[in-house]
Amino acid sequence: MVTFTHDQAGTPEQSWSQDWRSDARLSIEALFDGRMPERVVVVAAHPDDETLGAAGLVRRLARAGVVTDMVIATNGEASHPDSPTHTPAQLAEVRRGELEGVVELIAPSARTHFLHLPDGSLDADALAEELRRIVTEGGRPGERTLLVAPWRGDGHGDHEAAGTAAARLAVDMNMPLLEYPIWLWHWATPESPEVPWENLEVLDLAGDEQAMKQSALLLHASQTTPLSDAPGDEALLAPAFLEHFARGFETFIPTPSSGIFERLHAGAEDPWGLQDRFYERRKRSVALALLPRERFAATLELGCSIGVLSAELAARSDSLLALDISPTAVAAAQQRLAGYPAATARVASVPRDWPAGAFDLIVISEVGYFLTRTQLLDVVARAAASLTPDGVVLLCHWRHPVDGWELDGDTVHELFRGSSSLALFAEQSEEDFRIDLLVHPPAVSVARATGVL
Repeated sequence: MVTFTHDQAGTPEQSWSQDWRSDARLSIEALFDGRMPERVVVVAAHPDDETLGAAGLVRRLARAGVVTDMVIATNGEASHPDSPTHTPAQLAEVRRGELEGVVELIAPSARTHFLHLPDGSLDADALAEELRRIVTEGGRPGERTLLVAPWRGDGHGDHEAAGTAAARLAVDMNMPLLEYPIWLWHWATPESPEVPWENLEVLDLAGDEQAMKQSALLLHASQTTPLSDAPGDEALLAPAFLEHFARGFETFIPTPSSGIFERLHAGAEDPWGLQDRFYERRKRSVALALLPRERFAATLELGCSIGVLSAELAARSDSLLALDISPTAVAAAQQRLAGYPAATARVASVPRDWPAGAFDLIVISEVGYFLTRTQLLDVVARAAASLTPDGVVLLCHWRHPVDGWELDGDTVHELFRGSSSLALFAEQSEEDFRIDLLVHPPAVSVARATGVL
């Protein structure tokens, strides 16, 4: 059990900066199958936790239009138990006012929920029930909702209770959870075995996000400056401690939920009807018939699902790498590819997990509209950079509306064609689907390439 006091000498920030252990970058979109959340519920055990741990994140999501709920479990009335100038009730009022100022600064449209639970003895069960009530308000409980809370291992009893309550709710309602450490930076060292370095992910802050976080910290004046010159009114958060939160990044421990595609594949053996529908079989046949070569050296397939197309690609490829975000889908694809020793399927989220190497066939089928515009443009750039000089990009997408996503099939193809230097080799457009083949210019016909002309 970690024990510490706020006024003891902690680990200096220089020790962390000289021996930082986590290079993993946090992708919010990856927690929601490539989309931004619709709602974020930020839990703070005390007023100021939200600023110390997650002000940059909150600012970014609020500016992106994400509905924001700030849940303040206690009023922080026990921060100065020996104060001769402030009673607990007076201090609670001061701290609530500070929090309201912070919210107005970083997320003006956020809804603030003061729960008035006892500071210093926060009960995880009571908080979990309050969180459930807040999350379920307004219908669609948990749908594309991100939970953010203090880290369960932070060493402070109230922080651990807040993190535990949020973790329970995240499991019960299948929501991703981001836990932010605060006191860890005070009591731990880069060598501490209690720190889950393998799970920590970093959110790099833009300059204005970091500056706004510093401004927000100043608004928590009851914690960062003395209440008075009298003994017992000393600042709770020392300058050396605050240095940990002047970094250009914030640190989180993510616990992903089961995404929509994982739930889809876990609930049905073939959720898209890839094996049984004539529409799907015909579409695959058309796509494969359009390929300008009989065989490829290295094929990359994005969004392989259960591997039906993957198996046909493997039969025409010296090597195949098939990617999907759903572990259940990848397991099915691996079974389907068992007869092809040079073919493999693995779990990945693109563009974040774009593989190294060069490919002479890149297949992007029925996956482009599940990305944001920014992510798709990243995929365009990565695909063009990974494509061999004689390589081919095959795009194939549904042309009817795709509810709940930013892009549609035609937009995907137009963005791909308009945002890269690749040339159009062939196209097939029907009411239901569209196929484009793109190559490095010049686009040479099959007859010319094979000597017929």
